[in-house]
Amino acid sequence: MPVKPYYQIPIQECHEPLVELSPEAIALVTPHPYKAVGAPYDAQSPFWVRQGVRDRLLQAQHYLQTLQPDWQIQVFDAYRPIAVQQYMVDYTFAQLAQAQGLNPAQIEPAQRKALYEQVFEFWALPSLNPATPPPHSTGAALDVTLVDGKGQAIAMGSPIDEVSSRSYPDHFAQATDPIEQTYHHHRTRLNQVMVEAGFTRHPSEWWHFSYGDQMWAWLMAQKYPATSFIACYGAVTLNP
Repeated sequence: MPVKPYYQIPIQECHEPLVELSPEAIALVTPHPYKAVGAPYDAQSPFWVRQGVRDRLLQAQHYLQTLQPDWQIQVFDAYRPIAVQQYMVDYTFAQLAQAQGLNPAQIEPAQRKALYEQVFEFWALPSLNPATPPPHSTGAALDVTLVDGKGQAIAMGSPIDEVSSRSYPDHFAQATDPIEQTYHHHRTRLNQVMVEAGFTRHPSEWWHFSYGDQMWAWLMAQKYPATSFIACYGAVTLNP
């Protein structure tokens, strides 16, 4: 299993509460995609975030609408219990195996290792260790995209959660095709408004942003090496 570089960041939990995103305030993907494939949320909401994350998301939306008045940020996913993280890792592994014509229950160790390397490039370990929580299990991480005034998706060049190089934020940065240039422009606009509100973007995923978790602190330390950063949001475990 890979060791994520941001695990080195210490966590000093601030105990800020989870709050639920309101569909009146921010666009939400419904039905929720992981619930739709059976992920075990029980009574927990995939649209919970820490209060400070919610506030910054609304700031990002306000800034977006000063630039593109008819656009909105749409939340694809936010809080994930550890059980959901494990379910989606297993689900993605099975999907990749089937796409390659493999039976997940009968593949060779080398094939299994190669598949898991693909999975864990984009998915965090479903770790129960409080020192190494998956970002989405802290309430600090968001998967987001953009929609227009009619709720139609803005073209980003690849779907959220695609396990391929097209998911890299700058995949289309050097594109000469006008349509692919548009994809990069849209990804840049999303990043611009989220960063303006204090978020950082996952290095491998154009849709994943966070504030206050280990990944955020690690990315901020890369940007400002003279400053020390810690995470203020650790794993949130709730009873159903």
